[in-house]
Amino acid sequence: MTWNHSAYINEARGAVHTGDGTQVNLYLQALSASLREQTRQRPRTVAKDDRERLYQCFVPPGRFQRARQVLRAHHTVLLSGRPGSGLRTAALMLLHELPEAGGSFHELPDTVDDGSSSPFDNGAINGGDRLLVDLSGADETRFLEIQNQLSDFREKLIGEGAHLTVVLPHHLGYLLRSDLRPLTAEIERPPARRVLTVHLRHDSIAPSDAELDTPELTAYLARAPLRDVADLSDRISRNRDRMGTEEGFPRWLSDALAMVTDQTARVAGDLSTRHTGTRRALLLALAMFHDTAPATVFSASTALLGVLRHPPDERPRLEHNDFKAELREIGAETHPSGHVRFSEIGYDRAVRDHFWTYLPDLRLQLCDWIGKHLEGMALSQKERDQVIARFSEQGLRTGRPEDLLRLATRWTGQNAPLRLMPDAARVLANGLGDDRYGRFFRQQIYDWSKNAELSQGLKRVLVLVCTDVMAQTHPDQAMVRLHHLARRERGPAGVAAQRSLLAMVRGDNRLYRLLLSRLNTEMTGSHGEADAALFLAMADPTRLIKSASVCAALVSGWAGILRQWPWERWQPDADRWLTACEDDHHRDPVLDVLVTACAGDSSTLGSLYRVARGWARARTDHTSVRTDTATGLLQKINSAQGFEPFGVSA
Repeated sequence: MTWNHSAYINEARGAVHTGDGTQVNLYLQALSASLREQTRQRPRTVAKDDRERLYQCFVPPGRFQRARQVLRAHHTVLLSGRPGSGLRTAALMLLHELPEAGGSFHELPDTVDDGSSSPFDNGAINGGDRLLVDLSGADETRFLEIQNQLSDFREKLIGEGAHLTVVLPHHLGYLLRSDLRPLTAEIERPPARRVLTVHLRHDSIAPSDAELDTPELTAYLARAPLRDVADLSDRISRNRDRMGTEEGFPRWLSDALAMVTDQTARVAGDLSTRHTGTRRALLLALAMFHDTAPATVFSASTALLGVLRHPPDERPRLEHNDFKAELREIGAETHPSGHVRFSEIGYDRAVRDHFWTYLPDLRLQLCDWIGKHLEGMALSQKERDQVIARFSEQGLRTGRPEDLLRLATRWTGQNAPLRLMPDAARVLANGLGDDRYGRFFRQQIYDWSKNAELSQGLKRVLVLVCTDVMAQTHPDQAMVRLHHLARRERGPAGVAAQRSLLAMVRGDNRLYRLLLSRLNTEMTGSHGEADAALFLAMADPTRLIKSASVCAALVSGWAGILRQWPWERWQPDADRWLTACEDDHHRDPVLDVLVTACAGDSSTLGSLYRVARGWARARTDHTSVRTDTATGLLQKINSAQGFEPFGVSA
């Protein structure tokens, strides 16, 4: 390929908008459902519907029965085994098989949040809880710390009838304490062919034994991690849907295997015969922008040459080969759809793998190339998502998660176009979904959530990924991050964070308890005003109020508000709580919370009664009930001040 490199601008195809309101909301709303669906397809989620779907495809590994026995006898089981043996899935299924006993099913936090260095530091255990801790990526220090805290945690587990599964780090097995070894079950990898068959049948594909007995498939199944076996099944299913049933299973399988077959040796050989930098730039541009229009590949190749400061070819343009000839030289063809592809299936992935593996000094420049080029490219959202997924895969595969962060911050900077926010959200979602670096991204998002100096764009993106990605797999951590964003930001991002936070706790009693506890411990701090407002927005006068712990949290929250705010500010919320007293079942506990929160202070008690009298005098169909409520409140106020009713003696 021999031409001068220069800026290339294609036609605009995206939506045009000159403001920052409706348009960005449309961008983010369109992305939200997509992120949720992408997250649901990963085996990390603990949502009930996803667990049930996973259970339908689950093949019990060797020694699984031993793990069942340990869990049911000791309420805890530690799972060990070689990476790729399906340990996390086994841990989920062990808990899923247990009968529901009124508790929740959730994964304990794996990041350092608000000074907590252990997943066991986070709140109380509720009766019947089913808990998961994934330590597969833990370092030595963290693994030792968690073991030291596990004994005390187990006592609480047993007392509450809760159960815990722990995925151990295989590389740190030598550090496992001797007293924990009786709780350990070594999981053996299930037959990969059986796993593939079960997944295929779940998608209504039933190949014969002869169709599965190919040397290529046998070799692949012998070495592939189980998550890749499940991915192969998904590729086969998508090939069936794309090609139609007339092609048959052998063709679906061969194309799926071609996508995952290692072709790096062939790429290395091809590159050795293509000496020019322009030809190699075209090869990588097509690999990254595979299955797009020729103009898109041309533009990407030109931009790459510019980023790498490759010297231009000074010959006149008409002395160069045309672009179709250049594509033919690198083994590419133009599909009837008008898009350009490599002729060999899976070759694009092999090219990407080769460049990121064997030209490590170019990784930072490749990051800049993708970041800059996508800013100006007129691609469909599907094409953009594919490019971002390919870049994310390479960055994570080669141990460079910081490159994904670089793109996210670039696309959400102060001067970045709003249309890039979905791209930033997608790249962070890819990082959060990675088995090896998911914890890295959760920790980074926590650090970001406490930084008030972030750009508005990045804050909006953080709210989105916390709500639609992290909340599906790690709801506790998502709640913490949304809380920090809600209390530090008064603009649109803060409103969105509060809205998402309230929606999370509205449907989950465990998270409701946790957030009440967080607000009560921090309401007097530097963000006390924001926490007090959040407390009033979420605290429900009828929800779990008869629970001792919830009642205590409500009393503490109201006490903080009554101490800080003049009565005119809390009157509307007090009216709402008093209205709940129109139901006799709630009257006493609601009034007890409000009176106890006054802590015997006569001035505050007087303000509360004055508000109640005004509420009772309002025109309503429940006037008599309201009068009785105000009378009952007065009696409780008198009792709190030590004034017993007339005729009662000590």
